[in-house]
Amino acid sequence: MNIGARPHRPVRAGAKRGKARMIATAVLVTASCGAGLLTAGTGTVQAAARPDVQGGGRPGPESSRTGLSGLSETWSKASTALLQPVIAAAEGARGRPVDCRRAKCVALTFDDGPGQYTDALLRQLAAYRARATFYVTGQNVVAYPGILRRTVAAGHELGNHTWSHPNLTRLSAAGVRAELARADQAVKAVTGLVPRTIRPPYGAFNTAVRRQTSRPMVMWSVDTLDWLHRDSAKVAKKAIKSVRPGSVILFHDIHPTTVRAMPQVLKALSKRGYTFVTVSQMFGGNPPRLVYSRGGAGLL
Repeated sequence: MNIGARPHRPVRAGAKRGKARMIATAVLVTASCGAGLLTAGTGTVQAAARPDVQGGGRPGPESSRTGLSGLSETWSKASTALLQPVIAAAEGARGRPVDCRRAKCVALTFDDGPGQYTDALLRQLAAYRARATFYVTGQNVVAYPGILRRTVAAGHELGNHTWSHPNLTRLSAAGVRAELARADQAVKAVTGLVPRTIRPPYGAFNTAVRRQTSRPMVMWSVDTLDWLHRDSAKVAKKAIKSVRPGSVILFHDIHPTTVRAMPQVLKALSKRGYTFVTVSQMFGGNPPRLVYSRGGAGLL
């Protein structure tokens, strides 16, 4: 946002407050370039039988440039310094202590974004003060950088869902590392930080894949099948019926039907006393090396 220079003249107290609000808003909009909660088994888990859905993958309207180099050039040290208060606030929100041994915690997770429906989802989550975890693909990060920054500024957690959403078990070791590294670079170029956890596309991993990273791999205990059933009522019913304290629920924010289902999910689970937390909050900041097996066989 460009705020042009104006002639200096005395202003009334009310006008000063209005100007202060305008500047604060401008900082928050600019600071939507904040950052996310980010850092740095055995056996084969078969890929879920679904098509390679990446719905938000086309170039987004917010991308003024394409590729990682263009994004990196966008952020100077000065702009990063400007955003430090917002980054710190977002990290504080994500790191807020929640004792999930006592509270009825549930982790809502959203794969394959960011995309054109993510902003609507962010508004829905904010209405319930819900924190969520977004497993983003590098290609969509490049396409929708502004949405990613707004996600972080709202206090949500980001995870690595690879650059282009391949089945990692079909790649070489070098290929797996490249997919994860390129996604990390995209997120870092936009937010300044690197995701702490990984979710392999389709939930597909094996021993060779796990050896390529020391970060936790986060699966799910409830699959809403929202990629298959593009029906908001079915998605909401599955989530609400299957949830238990400690559940990690899988959604995809690239589908409008999923986003339309969320108000019902949030309302129903709130009434049942659930607290909506990030994956890191669920585990007190230290998720195990493997969080659930695909299909929800249990916490490993």
